[in-house]
Amino acid sequence: MAEQQTPSFADQLLEQVDTATEAIRNISDINNVEIATARRETVWEDGKVKLYHFHREGASKTKTPVLMVYALVNRWEMMDLQPNRSFVRKMLSEGMDVYMLDWGYASRLDRYKTLEDYILGDIGDSVDFIRRKHGLPSVNLLGVCQGGTFSVIYSALFPEKIKNLVTLVTPVDFDTEEGLLFKWAKDMDVDAVVDGFGGVVPGEFLNTGFDMLKPMNKTRKYLSLPDTLKEKDKLLNFLRMEKWVADSPDQAGEAYRQFIKEFYKKNLLIQGKFELGGRMVHLKDITMPVLTIFAKEDHIVPPCTTKPLHEKVGSKDKQLMEFPGGHIGVFVGGRSQDLLTPAVARWYAERDK
Repeated sequence: MAEQQTPSFADQLLEQVDTATEAIRNISDINNVEIATARRETVWEDGKVKLYHFHREGASKTKTPVLMVYALVNRWEMMDLQPNRSFVRKMLSEGMDVYMLDWGYASRLDRYKTLEDYILGDIGDSVDFIRRKHGLPSVNLLGVCQGGTFSVIYSALFPEKIKNLVTLVTPVDFDTEEGLLFKWAKDMDVDAVVDGFGGVVPGEFLNTGFDMLKPMNKTRKYLSLPDTLKEKDKLLNFLRMEKWVADSPDQAGEAYRQFIKEFYKKNLLIQGKFELGGRMVHLKDITMPVLTIFAKEDHIVPPCTTKPLHEKVGSKDKQLMEFPGGHIGVFVGGRSQDLLTPAVARWYAERDK
């Protein structure tokens, strides 16, 4: 058996030069990094908040449209990151009629905006617009992460306006020691944070906190960058994700303060003690069909914070679904495209009566 020879220094140097040349070529070929390219139009807006309606090839297979509600943290574009990794596009291809709520970018003018403004105002106005436009008494609602918490609250207060509810990686029980985010929030002096930042919490502050949940993830990402640069498709995937991460909106201080105090610290929602707009929010008042989806390996919203929704709602038609991945994989992973999103579309279609 011939002895394997170690590459000479010259060979190693030439290989590195070739890699660098290929990386430079790939980078120079990229003029713009685009995300959220599915065709859409703005059909309603109020200040910075917009409601998008996505274009679809062919007629919808269902009569009831779906309103998607993303979190205030980061941007909804994760749902349409790239053409072959798009929750939105997959829902459209499955015959769904899709709307998306865009919260916009909070500024100092929005520092006093509250959870009432976001949930009763923006979500409520969007739901009513879609109901009027389609001549329907109720719409389908799909809430993601914090947007799912908002959707749960709205559905409990206005069950007659929601036909079917789907939540993805949505926290409802905040009394846990499994996730670092939940541990830290309990001890956070949120008043000092909000007031110290002048009433608007910077997106960079939140992103730093998310990075600290698994600090080695970022290190590993950049250590693998030389290999990523060699392949243009991988490089584009990397840049799209980096663009989305960097585009992190600031948070309206009062809403942020409410969310931390009422949910992370006091855990009022699951206890039936949360009040919004003068009304108590009871999960048992959610009587429409409910699909609760959690990610098995989610370190941002652990499954134990999501699964209790299935037990607490008053729905007779309810289903709990496990996704074998992490928080982001729910939206952009291959299994999301092949399995999860089609299952969600089928679930809606089966109840479109």
